[in-house]
Amino acid sequence: MANRAAVPGPDPQTEAQRRADLRKHQRIAGLMLVVAFVMYVSMRWLEYQGNPGAWIGYVRAFSEAGMVGGLADWFAVTALFRHPLRIPIPHTAIIKRKKDEVGHQLSEFVGENFLNAPLIAEKLRNAHIPQRAADWAVAEGGAERVSQETGRLLDLVVNGINASEAEQILDALVLDKLQEPTWGPPLGRGLEQLIEEGRTEPAIEAVVVWLDDKAQNSEEFVTHLIDERTPTWAPSFIRELVGSKVYTELIKFTSDVRYNPEHDARRELRKFLDQLARDLQHDEVMIARVEKFKEDIMTSTPVRAIPGALWESARSTLSAMASDPESMLRQRITEWVREFGRRVQDEPELQEKLEDRVVGAASYLADNYAGEITSIIGETVERWDAQEASEKIELMVGKDLQFIRMNGTIVGGVAGLVIYAVTELLFAVA
Repeated sequence: MANRAAVPGPDPQTEAQRRADLRKHQRIAGLMLVVAFVMYVSMRWLEYQGNPGAWIGYVRAFSEAGMVGGLADWFAVTALFRHPLRIPIPHTAIIKRKKDEVGHQLSEFVGENFLNAPLIAEKLRNAHIPQRAADWAVAEGGAERVSQETGRLLDLVVNGINASEAEQILDALVLDKLQEPTWGPPLGRGLEQLIEEGRTEPAIEAVVVWLDDKAQNSEEFVTHLIDERTPTWAPSFIRELVGSKVYTELIKFTSDVRYNPEHDARRELRKFLDQLARDLQHDEVMIARVEKFKEDIMTSTPVRAIPGALWESARSTLSAMASDPESMLRQRITEWVREFGRRVQDEPELQEKLEDRVVGAASYLADNYAGEITSIIGETVERWDAQEASEKIELMVGKDLQFIRMNGTIVGGVAGLVIYAVTELLFAVA
């Protein structure tokens, strides 16, 4: 009993109402049987008293047959749910005994008559689902409703993801992947290719321009620097003269470098980059330095915090866009749904393709998984408690079954009356 599942049923208020209705109709059916019994006994008593009334026989035949019909139907109805009078008569308490078998037969019935591929395919084709879906999407509010529900789903999914797990995934996909290879050789090859393609020249140009601009605006700084390094006993005009001369030569040098593409300083910069590209690929010392630099960067607190920051930023942004009907995401979803709906309306070939896919998917599920789906019925019924299941079913259909008892009493009585009247007529004629 501990492993039995609860039998599903209505709420307690509805169940109490059904139980009251069942008992009411049971009393009515029982009362009709009692009335038939009283009528029969009364007619027999009148016969024993010698009452010559011909009508007595007709009433007696009606009540006697009514009792038989009522008792027979009472037995039949009761035998569905329990042993009549608690006597274990064979083939009674059918639902209680045959619960599991009925459940599996119901599974087979549903599978054979409802979840078969041809029937599902016919129903789906007649339903014209793509056309109806397109009409609904294009109509006012349809695409917006799809966008709203999609936004809710996206918001639920994004906020339902565990933050620590998301960080671990991003860490594995980004930081771990960056940290795996040795940085030196790839950087060297990349720099070498940039040099061959001439793409380092803009960088060199930017450096010399920056240096020249800085030099042009550094007269005061240069003069002050020279003044600090000149002996204090030197006359002030000497210090100013030296500072001015150094500044003049400095800006002359930076200007020459800036406007002369073949200046020696530019050549030295190019040689430096060439040597750096070779060292990054082949010099073990340089490679080790780069690896140490990489290790320092990748283990630093700001870098290790990047996955968490990325996920939080992506989560908050997606959540806000999914919840805001005016966001670009929601608007794009609405536009896409409406546009696709119009395409389905205007392109019969697209309608047919979508319909084929819907029918094909449903047929595939029916062919391959109908048994698994319908087996849920049998397995669920098996887990039900037999006594409780019998009581629940009786509550659902017992009220209607009591009408069988009432009809049995009336129909039996009428049948008995007809039989008696026919036999009386035959013997009277004879």
